[in-house]
Amino acid sequence: MTFQLTEEQRMIQMTVREFARKEIEPIAGKWDRESLFPEETISKMAEMGLLGMMVPSEYGGAGLDTVSYSLAMQEIAYACASTSVIMGVNNLVCEPLLKFGTEAQKQKYLVPLAQGKFIGSFALTEPGAGSDAANQKTSALLKDNFYILNGTKMFITSGSHAKVFITTAVTDKAARHHGISAFIVEKGMPGFSIGKIEDKMGLRASDTTELIFENCRVPSENLLGKEGEGFKIMMAALDGGRIGIASQSVGIAQACLDAATRYAKKREAFGQPIAEFQGIRWMIADMATEIEAARLLTLQAALLKDRGLPFTKEASMAKLFASEMVNRVAYKALQIHGGYGYLKDFPVERYYRDARVTTIYEGTSEIQRNVIAKLVLSTED
Repeated sequence: MTFQLTEEQRMIQMTVREFARKEIEPIAGKWDRESLFPEETISKMAEMGLLGMMVPSEYGGAGLDTVSYSLAMQEIAYACASTSVIMGVNNLVCEPLLKFGTEAQKQKYLVPLAQGKFIGSFALTEPGAGSDAANQKTSALLKDNFYILNGTKMFITSGSHAKVFITTAVTDKAARHHGISAFIVEKGMPGFSIGKIEDKMGLRASDTTELIFENCRVPSENLLGKEGEGFKIMMAALDGGRIGIASQSVGIAQACLDAATRYAKKREAFGQPIAEFQGIRWMIADMATEIEAARLLTLQAALLKDRGLPFTKEASMAKLFASEMVNRVAYKALQIHGGYGYLKDFPVERYYRDARVTTIYEGTSEIQRNVIAKLVLSTED
């Protein structure tokens, strides 16, 4: 199978690449070391339409396809994985608003999110509900035109910087996952607060927080979709989100390969560049091959989504393979650097740390395997 980009897609890829290499890559190490949220850069990305790429222009977005989004994510992740996850989550939040939001909700929340006037966050995970996302404990009780939310969310990307949160809560405990509803919560609503900001191994320029709901009053018009549709809404959003994480993984991996290649050509041992040794050459060959395979899996899932065809299995395959691939590639890139790769003087140390989470968030590798196997086994002979 060959994958030919359109002229517009290639132009988007090159435009974002130029921006990322010039505006992001030189300073990404500093952001990582000092845990600095790249606020100014995010504003520039908003001006480029990168925060609402798949949102139609009438709602403030760029009106582009998923393939273009994947290409842009790869380029931003190449320069800074932290910045790419901020971009990815904002695009992720836009999708359920576009698909399930009322016109009033779209005008109030989707338009400014797509324009990048404020940042969005996706709040599903709880202390006891990660991979088991249906095991939600946060509750919502309708009272006098307000839903009263009580509970805690954790591992929430952009939590301290976001203004709008798509979150879930149980409205009918007896109905299990059919009793979970989705809500649009604004920072500043009574009873809503930001808890602990996590000190993470990687993605250190992207904040990850706890959210606390203590009798939080959410207007009834902020129910997203219908009561009981929350689980379906979030799972649909995660299908698209997995294309984003696969794209991020490809971008980090490409940065690893390029850094390892440059180093191998310059570093000499036993009278020649280490790139001349078969052991190094084979590592580079394997890295390049796996990256290309992951890129094609990711673009195939994106293309299926653009064509309105089922893509859940393909998105899970892309996310599974790409996330595990980037960890193998990061390992080899650091190994090629030897002891220098273990120092913060070289970017592969950051790539190695940033890569690790890709097999965990947006559904672990184990969850992806369950999704893939279920869909494969359900196929009729």
